[in-house]
Amino acid sequence: MPLQNRVDPWGRLQAVTARGTLLGNRGILHNARKEIITTSARKGWVTCLLEFEGRRREVFGAGTYSELFFLDEATAFSAGHRPCAECRRERYNEFKSAWVAANPELVRSGNPPIGEIDKVLHAERVDREGRKVIFEGTFGDLPPGTFIELDGNAVLVWHRGLLRWFFEGYSRLDESPAASASVRVLTPASVVTVFRAGFSPGVHVSANS
Repeated sequence: MPLQNRVDPWGRLQAVTARGTLLGNRGILHNARKEIITTSARKGWVTCLLEFEGRRREVFGAGTYSELFFLDEATAFSAGHRPCAECRRERYNEFKSAWVAANPELVRSGNPPIGEIDKVLHAERVDREGRKVIFEGTFGDLPPGTFIELDGNAVLVWHRGLLRWFFEGYSRLDESPAASASVRVLTPASVVTVFRAGFSPGVHVSANS
């Protein structure tokens, strides 16, 4: 039976066999039986490379962080994760610079510690009861890379149109809301602002096929 470590665009942890293209870390979420006992152990939720410097890990090993997996970077951003400063340093620097430039009113300086950004992201992804924060946005104003919820499904706003999300990849939707329609947005608000300013998340190959 697969471990409960695959993350969907709502940030929920699911037990499926597909693994995805990025690794995630929210701290230690599992017990000795490799069961999920919490969905967050810290405010710094990150995305990592699947392989880095030849390191080998036992998934859900004792005393170490719980390995999570994402279809792609767009999914990880929707769930509230940001690039790791160690194994994805270049991407981390790109995202941090873009985030600060797009959201200057949310931080106290032009070069804030990452913990300050993590605090904002944490408030934007889950409420005090641990539920996913979803906000209303105008469909026509949403930039590519943003996830929305349509008819209970996670849907990616992308350059070639709307794409329904699955653990294995994307499928194209033929219909979309009117540009003036109000939709439920899954991607954290400050990240949507970053996308609107031109930062583009990585997506699974199926998004462009």
